[in-house]
Amino acid sequence: MRIDKYLWCVRYYKTRNMVTEACKKNQITVNGLVAKPSKEVFPTDKITFRKDQITQIITVLDIPESRVGAKLVDIYRRNDTPPEVYQHLELLKLSKEHYRKTGTGRPTKKDRRDIDEFGNAIEDDDEE
Repeated sequence: MRIDKYLWCVRYYKTRNMVTEACKKNQITVNGLVAKPSKEVFPTDKITFRKDQITQIITVLDIPESRVGAKLVDIYRRNDTPPEVYQHLELLKLSKEHYRKTGTGRPTKKDRRDIDEFGNAIEDDDEE
């Protein structure tokens, strides 16, 4: 089965076109070699790709006939991505929400002044 169809079938990408674009940007490798969208994958192949700021590593266990349901995905692949990567992503999300909550819009005038004041305080510390 083609790599673009496989990653679409096991629900890593929403469309095959998205997989094709990732292949063209050299973001997908099979067994350490950059893969074109037409690259054939077989059981025991290791696929590495970067998606959502995570470098995913999966091993092909079996080839599905067509796109499978989310509950059946584990039959066809094994996720070998280290758990530290997911912990790092959670920390990244928390750090982004620390200053401003998501969906609160543009910074207010007071927020901008606070940011400028913080930047000036850092510059003053550097001069000393």
